[in-house]
Amino acid sequence: MKNKILSAALGLAVAGMATTGASAATLDDVKAKGFVQCGVSQGLPGFSNPDAQGNWTGLDVDLCRGVAAAVFGDDTKVKFTPLSAKERFTALQSGEVDVLARNSTWTMSRDTSLGLNFTGVNYYDGQGFMVRSSLGVKSALELSGASVCTNTGTTTELNVADYFRANKMEYEIVAFEKADEVVAAYDAGRCDVYTTDQSGLYAQRLKLTNPGEHVVLPEIISKEPLGPVVRQGDDQWFNIVKWVHFAMVNAEELGVTKENAEAMKTSENPEVKRLLGTEGEFGTALGLGNDWAFNIISKVGNYGEVFDANVGPNTDLAIARGTNALWSKGGLQYAPPVR
Repeated sequence: MKNKILSAALGLAVAGMATTGASAATLDDVKAKGFVQCGVSQGLPGFSNPDAQGNWTGLDVDLCRGVAAAVFGDDTKVKFTPLSAKERFTALQSGEVDVLARNSTWTMSRDTSLGLNFTGVNYYDGQGFMVRSSLGVKSALELSGASVCTNTGTTTELNVADYFRANKMEYEIVAFEKADEVVAAYDAGRCDVYTTDQSGLYAQRLKLTNPGEHVVLPEIISKEPLGPVVRQGDDQWFNIVKWVHFAMVNAEELGVTKENAEAMKTSENPEVKRLLGTEGEFGTALGLGNDWAFNIISKVGNYGEVFDANVGPNTDLAIARGTNALWSKGGLQYAPPVR
């Protein structure tokens, strides 16, 4: 019996060592290759979209740039892998990418059955519908009998099924793997309705032949909390990606911006001092330098700046802050404090 107890204790110790060793694996790998490999969409304006020269911009792209800034002090040390909805989680599981920032909805099944962890919500969204203005449809409740274009491998198909069944309406799904295929099919009139997250509808509408001839209906039929994803079993990397977003949110709340971050280092506000690394050793706990958050904010910006630059009222998407406003301004964006 004593030997069995010793063997069990040894097994636990070895398991503990393995867990500890794994906890730094991704950070070590990222540092060794010299960049963060980030999984993004195949082109969603405002969130992750390449220009003609292959330069990526967007809300999710800036999250990835923030991770690079935190790790390397250089937001350009990131490479992007465009992924379809169907292949995105497999790419993360296999190690093809270090982090997935691809407008992905946090659900219970994804959180518990894929070996992955969502690190937070960088955009609160909900599924909606877009139709041609010429149809004269004012509400999703008028869509009985419609053909509906959407992506395979997403939560949208189940949400559509639930919504139409609950409202006793008939419908036909027309599904494609790639987002651009869905846009092309809808634009060509192969379906009556295009459904995805409302943010995606505003973004994809820009790709249509005549964007002004299409309207996003008012109904929101689901909760779609979108956020970055990492592999389970690597707590250090999970914490780094999670706190990149939290640092951006805290910076906005504290009035620290890309432009004033350097000057704010002299602030007497203890919260600002801890965030910018002039007080405490909070970067050390992440395995990073204590200027980790300063690097994020000074090179990428705070959450409000990133939102406004990519999807805000003065962009082509013209999305209001709404639920993505700070908690102190009626929204849901709320970050734990650095202390």
